[in-house]
Amino acid sequence: MQSAHQQKGTALQRAVVDSVAEAIGRETRSNPVLPGTGGPAGNALLTAWTALVLLVLSLAELLTLFNVRGLISWHVGLGALLVPPAVMKTASTGWRMGRYYLGHAPYREAGPPPLLLRLLGPLVIVSTLGLLGTGVLLVLLGQDRSHSALFSVLGFRADWVSAHQGFFAVWVVAVGLHLLGRIVPALRITLAPGSTADVPGRWTRLLWFGAMAASAAVLAVALVHADGSWTSFHEFGRSD
Repeated sequence: MQSAHQQKGTALQRAVVDSVAEAIGRETRSNPVLPGTGGPAGNALLTAWTALVLLVLSLAELLTLFNVRGLISWHVGLGALLVPPAVMKTASTGWRMGRYYLGHAPYREAGPPPLLLRLLGPLVIVSTLGLLGTGVLLVLLGQDRSHSALFSVLGFRADWVSAHQGFFAVWVVAVGLHLLGRIVPALRITLAPGSTADVPGRWTRLLWFGAMAASAAVLAVALVHADGSWTSFHEFGRSD
């Protein structure tokens, strides 16, 4: 009989192997196709396309960090554009997870993600929503109130700006690992020839994307026009 230590080692090794196999496209999960919305296959398409939108916008947002002072309006606008797709991807992923754990047969047949990606998922969601949420809050509060201390412990002073920066540090690591595990499957689902031809629910997915784009545009315009107190700051921190 294997010892408990050996069993844990075997389970960890299997989890890593499964994650790598799916990440490089060597193994794929089945996505049953159902009438109407497409079922798991339709959900996978919606999630993958939304993820690609998030990837493009996130890369553009990261570029603004090279000159936040000069590109603050772009930083705020792109951050606002990220909010609706982040919420939609969280909702589509949550729907799939809920249907799986509630025992819905097609989603049980599709199966769960590899264990390591399941463990990483909550960190990705919390860091993403935390980063975007604190970013919106910084704009709404303005520069002065954003620097008001939330708490101070052992000489460490935290405010909303440092909370935003803390979420960013966690987000970079979590989303970077998530991207390594998901980019190949997402590209295969969305861009492989014939991958979407037989999946019902196309117009429903387009409607969701239209609503996402419209809400993103409205939010971006609103926040860019609300960020006046940040446009004259001298550094991403309290100016003297």
